Amino acid sequence: MFAIRPDDLTDPQTRALLALHLSGMQANSPPEAVFALDLSGLQRADMQVWTIWDGTAIAGVGAIRTLAADHGEIKSMRTHPDHLRRGVATALLRHIIAQARALGMGRLSLETGSGPAFDPALALYRAHGFRDGDAFGDYGRSDFNQFLHLRV
Repeated sequence: MFAIRPDDLTDPQTRALLALHLSGMQANSPPEAVFALDLSGLQRADMQVWTIWDGTAIAGVGAIRTLAADHGEIKSMRTHPDHLRRGVATALLRHIIAQARALGMGRLSLETGSGPAFDPALALYRAHGFRDGDAFGDYGRSDFNQFLHLRV
């Protein structure tokens, strides 16, 4: 059974998973097209971070950045490699959507990479109602990214 909890980004397992997430993004996109946040980017006041745990082992991480009172952005969704295909990402995404709803957000957006490495994440987001759409915030469209949106 998984447990989801708010995270203050001090646990070494959380930090290691975020470092893995950032290195994975950098391995699949050129540096100018990587918008994954490092630890300091996730420590901003407009960010809420959750981790999902399997006992004492971290299984995943995800965050919402508040863009406006009614608009949030999903940031840094990542499943630990030891927990792939066990429902971690689904549980965490459902939690994030519920949190966005509780915060009164009517829209969730995300920016993610493109190419085969991102296909599993895209399938998950689309299965939960996210649809392709326009760039948002400070992002620019490139051959290496894409944008999805969900009405909450």
